[in-house]
Amino acid sequence: MTYGTAPDAFDKYLQIAERCSRECLDNFTKCIYILYVEEYLRRPSLEDIEKTHALHEEKHGLPGMLESIDCMHWDWKNCPKDLHGQFKRKDHKYPTLMLEAVTDQKLWIWHAYFGVPGENNDLNVLYGSPLFDDVLADTAPEASFVVNERTYKKGYYLADGIYPT
Repeated sequence: MTYGTAPDAFDKYLQIAERCSRECLDNFTKCIYILYVEEYLRRPSLEDIEKTHALHEEKHGLPGMLESIDCMHWDWKNCPKDLHGQFKRKDHKYPTLMLEAVTDQKLWIWHAYFGVPGENNDLNVLYGSPLFDDVLADTAPEASFVVNERTYKKGYYLADGIYPT
């Protein structure tokens, strides 16, 4: 997985068949899911959101803040040669993947999304991301908070100036 190679790329070296390597990868991902789904690989509940609001208000004076959101270029040093053109940028030595992430102080990953190939920046990735789908569909949990005597029903993400309001 790390090197972006086919599951059977190391068959001869490891003395393992393609089917066996695929089954190992499948079992590995199932184990990760089983171990972490309840605690870390889930959407936050209303209770989680309320705790987060309280924490950020107490610690930083930012009522209603969910978490921080940002994108980063992740160097893909072992990117297959036939994909270089899709992931290479002039301002980076290696091809990159754009990762949009929202995490909390306990390293709970609320959201992670890799941008599609092409000239990605924070906004291009955000527009393709499913992060705000539940807000736009009005299915996000309501956790009200008050700022300057005005009540807001949904929380917000702290972001730098490139993101739209």
